[in-house]
Amino acid sequence: MSNKETYILSLDAGTTSERAALFNQEGKLVGQVARPIKQIYPHPAWVEHDPMEILSTQVGVMSEVLVKYGVQSSQIAGIGITNQRETSIVWDKNTGLPIYNAIVWQCRRTADMVAKLRRDNIPDLIQKKTGLILDPYFSASKIAWILDNVEGAREKAEQGDLLFGTVDSWLIYKLTQGEVHATDYTNASRTMLYNIHELAWDDELLELFNIPRSMMPEVRSSSGDFGVLSPELYPGSLRITGVAGDQQASLFGHCCFEPGMVKNTYGTGCFMLMNTGDHAVSSQNGLLSTIGIADGDKIQYALEGSVFIAGAVIQWLRDELKLIESAQETEALALEAKSTDGVYIVPAFTGLGAPYWNPEARGLICGLSRGTNKAQLVRAALESMAYQTNDIIQAMQKDSGLSLSQLAVDGGASVNTFLLQFQADILRSELIRPEISETTALGAAYLAGLALGYYKDKKSLLDLHQTTRIIPNIDEEKRNSRLKGWHEAIKKTLL
Repeated sequence: MSNKETYILSLDAGTTSERAALFNQEGKLVGQVARPIKQIYPHPAWVEHDPMEILSTQVGVMSEVLVKYGVQSSQIAGIGITNQRETSIVWDKNTGLPIYNAIVWQCRRTADMVAKLRRDNIPDLIQKKTGLILDPYFSASKIAWILDNVEGAREKAEQGDLLFGTVDSWLIYKLTQGEVHATDYTNASRTMLYNIHELAWDDELLELFNIPRSMMPEVRSSSGDFGVLSPELYPGSLRITGVAGDQQASLFGHCCFEPGMVKNTYGTGCFMLMNTGDHAVSSQNGLLSTIGIADGDKIQYALEGSVFIAGAVIQWLRDELKLIESAQETEALALEAKSTDGVYIVPAFTGLGAPYWNPEARGLICGLSRGTNKAQLVRAALESMAYQTNDIIQAMQKDSGLSLSQLAVDGGASVNTFLLQFQADILRSELIRPEISETTALGAAYLAGLALGYYKDKKSLLDLHQTTRIIPNIDEEKRNSRLKGWHEAIKKTLL
């Protein structure tokens, strides 16, 4: 690498790993390093991380990626951070040490606490102010649990000695050696304590969860100044200039800058965000309204929906049914099958989410005949991912009044061309698959680079964005027939 070239260093603090990636001025990924972090399960349905391990592992991969690719710290133009959202950390501002492990977004320990709040108009109040549903998933009840269950925490909080942050805020605070206690709009919008219309911490919600306002970080634009790394960590003046929660960073990395643009991450589940522009949509279909993109002073909102079981259905075929040895086999098997001959798999292993919202629903395979074979079951499993995605996107369009303009895709299953072609056919919409699969880290890099002028503007990012396009190729009668069969299978699941 040329010593004259400069880079954006993107830090991706995920749920299972910490990553560091280098992007150049052409938006190309030039190097990355990843290291796993330990998953802690103190009790059933409890999930924790060690905040100090998050920090040390992230600092480690930062150093490693520079050494591995021969980059000096003086060549780093700026730093972007993206992170697992909702995960909550409380620390002592006098010592800088966490008072308890990070409570991870997946953790359900506060389910009883949240259930007690499902009275009067509290769920409606929370949705109206935050765009979210009342659920243990978000940060508010996690903070309250720490204050109520760690000895002396409540007293310290009332005295102004404790600070709260999502993972981005924790990293910013530690990397700047306590100089900056801040988060960005997107992460704040996932706490269930932030009024997304007034762009402020909400005193009524803070009081509801008995959380002192003094604990809360300052909220800043996702593209802007978040402080300078301590010179004791890195020489020079390395500056953090971009921060966003992982799904919003992915939305930005896909350049979904216009209303109606949607991104879908095909992972164990699916995470979909639709840009709804300057209007926060109140969902009637169980979707979330959240802050989607916040560069400079401009706020764009998003609708968010999740498919609980996507890639996990392929893992089920592999691990429980032993039909395949690896996910890589599924594309060839699906193409071999030609069709499912009316077989549908509804993978409601943990209930059905939006737009059905039936937690009691369980998985179903229907349409079996004596001739049904392995290839058809594999194809039906892949098709179930596309059908569920279509259900969410139809709900998004209904809520927002916007038509889908394009679906940008990433995640492990997005390498499966059969799945993407079937998805395009069922949606009757063009799919966009980027050349760079690390769109979350790329989004953080774009945000950091825009704040510095490293990238000129959003139009210039569109010019850098290299993609493959998948065009719908199915007749309407066949599409309608397949969707009719899917909806009949859903009805059977809900019986």
